[in-house]
Amino acid sequence: MTTATLDDRNRRTMLLAFGAALAMLGLGYAAVPLYDLFCRATGFGGTTQVASEAEASAAERMAASAGGRSFSIRFDANTARDMPWDFRPTQVTDTVSIGQRDMATYIARNNSDEPITGTATFNVEPEQAGRYFNKIQCFCFTEQTLQPGQEIRMPVLYFVDPAVLDDENMQDVEQITLSYTFHRAIENDEQTEQDS
Repeated sequence: MTTATLDDRNRRTMLLAFGAALAMLGLGYAAVPLYDLFCRATGFGGTTQVASEAEASAAERMAASAGGRSFSIRFDANTARDMPWDFRPTQVTDTVSIGQRDMATYIARNNSDEPITGTATFNVEPEQAGRYFNKIQCFCFTEQTLQPGQEIRMPVLYFVDPAVLDDENMQDVEQITLSYTFHRAIENDEQTEQDS
């Protein structure tokens, strides 16, 4: 085998390996947004849906065919270990008619002596309910900054889609749990490290 042929094969192998590494890196960056898109589309893992006011109005019009069926909604609140906030719902359970808008309120209080920015993650149980639980307005869509000792009330405007009536997996479900966990925002952690 000539030196030129061996060099060509080595160069080709190197380019293929570099291309494969680049493709894997690209897939690594795309994995989170693609997984998020998958969860939102399917309700996988209890991921809720985001609805507009127009969609909520359409659901209310369709609710007449729901025959008055309702769900008990349980509200759950948690904080990460490094989050010095008190966080709780104002009401632990509520009953909501299918297709009707309802509002839940959560209260958060910063117990530290410094401003803290937090973000809320959420899910719905049972998992199959996630595709029918629609949030119109939610504090989880934005970061929340609380000053030392500050307490705020945060609303969640939601409805259960009437399409839930067509899902056999939801026929025996009587209660849906909406659960939130507040975490420190990443830039909040970076700012704390810079101040140290």
